[in-house]
Amino acid sequence: MALGGGTFTTMNKKLPGTYINFVSTARAASLISERGVAAIGVALDWGADGEIVAVSNSDFEKNALKLFGYEYTNDKLKGLRDLFINVRLAYIYKLNSASTGIAANDFATAKCAGSRGNAIKIKIAANVDDATKWDVSTIFDELTVDTQTVASAAALVANDYVTFKANATLEATAGTALTGGVSAAVVAANHQTFLEMIEPYTFDAIGAVSDETASGSVQVNALYASFCRRMRDQLGVKFQAVLFRHAADYEGVVNVKNAVTDANVSAASLVYWVLGVVAATPISESALNDRYDGEFTVNVDYTQDQLEAAMDAGEFTLHRVGDEIRVLNDQNSLVTLTPEKGELFRENQTIRVIDAIANYIASLFNRKYLGQIPNNQSGRVSLWADVVQYMKQLQDMGAIEAFDENTVTVEQGNTKRSVVVNCAVTVINAMAQLYMTCVVD
Repeated sequence: MALGGGTFTTMNKKLPGTYINFVSTARAASLISERGVAAIGVALDWGADGEIVAVSNSDFEKNALKLFGYEYTNDKLKGLRDLFINVRLAYIYKLNSASTGIAANDFATAKCAGSRGNAIKIKIAANVDDATKWDVSTIFDELTVDTQTVASAAALVANDYVTFKANATLEATAGTALTGGVSAAVVAANHQTFLEMIEPYTFDAIGAVSDETASGSVQVNALYASFCRRMRDQLGVKFQAVLFRHAADYEGVVNVKNAVTDANVSAASLVYWVLGVVAATPISESALNDRYDGEFTVNVDYTQDQLEAAMDAGEFTLHRVGDEIRVLNDQNSLVTLTPEKGELFRENQTIRVIDAIANYIASLFNRKYLGQIPNNQSGRVSLWADVVQYMKQLQDMGAIEAFDENTVTVEQGNTKRSVVVNCAVTVINAMAQLYMTCVVD
């Protein structure tokens, strides 16, 4: 059974779990884990069908051909290279997974559906040392990726690229290509499948490379925004969604403004880089003024007035600074401010901090206290001490400041089973503006 989680209005929850609200003040053992985990669905010409694949940064560099059907340097992987500039781990789903369109020939069948299966050849030659055996090579884009010496096809073992047909008759061939590989189109239902599959995973940000001007993409972006809101507010699972030109008016959604102008790619391809930045920026830092070090050509042709309007509209925007392209402001799509969610909630750095707190308290309670520690004064004091220790760690790393342990209270709720924790934190944000007055004598 899943534990309860999310926000609360009244103390009327039934499921065991943690329910955490963050609101603005009336204005006038550590679990500070390393960030850098992203999730994304991608249209691919090769790749595991129907499963989430965990790919580390080093895996991507070393095994791009096996994972995605192209060498690491191929232009087809430009978006993923932009993503992996910052993330350490990505959960990647092949949106156009299919059970058809799989390339094959008389000797073998491609491991994955997609057009890249057509780039595979099977080369067979008599073994020079034993005339009763054959050297069977799998060649991908003229690169030999596997060679086996066998007496018959039944002895061949599947490799990372093909499965062999055990009843095939081996005969010499300079290279027989696999044919029939077709990359399926992506439809909105593919995104829904991805979101259903990714729900149990833990990650810092999720993204969709979906162009608002393309047919059906508006519904796709709305789907991701709705998924993010449900996970954050109803289930207490904290992450942000990175979407292209989707004004969600919600702190959990980062609304990317800039389009890319490269040929034969989605205008929304900047999402790859922004997703990596949002997922990987430490909770004590801001992405404000980060330099774009990706490979796409980004449209940054905006006036000062347009940049100010973009900030007001909750758009994550890149702009030109001299010869470089940099992040104008590390903000999310929230524009409607309330007493509960004030100006600070528009800053992604704030969201990273409060998400870290929510995730820690939930994990701490579910792991250490739920069903194990009595709800008496001693048990509540122990919970208080753990919360205070964590807050002090956040202060030491520069995520919050002026923390006063006296603002943390742990009390029995309106039932003997419930505990109420209240605390106050002051989030540190990066310097963004300098006002200087110099008096000259």
